[in-house]
Amino acid sequence: MTKIPAVELEIGNVAPDFDLPRDGGGRVRLADFAGKPLVIFFYPKDNTSACTAESVSFTALAADFKKAGAAILGISPDSVKSHDKFVKKYELGVPLASDEEKAAAEAYGVWREKSMYGRTYMGVVRSTFLIGADGRIARIWDKVKVAGHAEEVLAAVGEL
Repeated sequence: MTKIPAVELEIGNVAPDFDLPRDGGGRVRLADFAGKPLVIFFYPKDNTSACTAESVSFTALAADFKKAGAAILGISPDSVKSHDKFVKKYELGVPLASDEEKAAAEAYGVWREKSMYGRTYMGVVRSTFLIGADGRIARIWDKVKVAGHAEEVLAAVGEL
């Protein structure tokens, strides 16, 4: 397996652009959120326990994020078809983008070597980025633990 060096984004960097298909049809681009804060949460896979809990927790707080002026976007390598089923099954209220080519995951440095049970493989490291209204990265959460995470991100939006 070839190791792909992770991009090292830092607070203050301009957020990498993306143009991805999304659940429900259509496309989503970074430019769609210009002028307002955006929370991007990268997650490994639809319908897994931690990814479901994370998506459900962001959905539960979606109205609070909107009230704070921020948008939320989930991104994973799953297909649009998978996202559509995931959204329907859990009544998710946040848009999900499909990054099957891993272009956004690589641009944000979250497509990295992982290991489980002694096996190494490439995958998405659960990470969240808060992008300010100016298009620059305001906060980065790497190797996210799901419990309480959406609330922590909401608090950070309030500090912008």
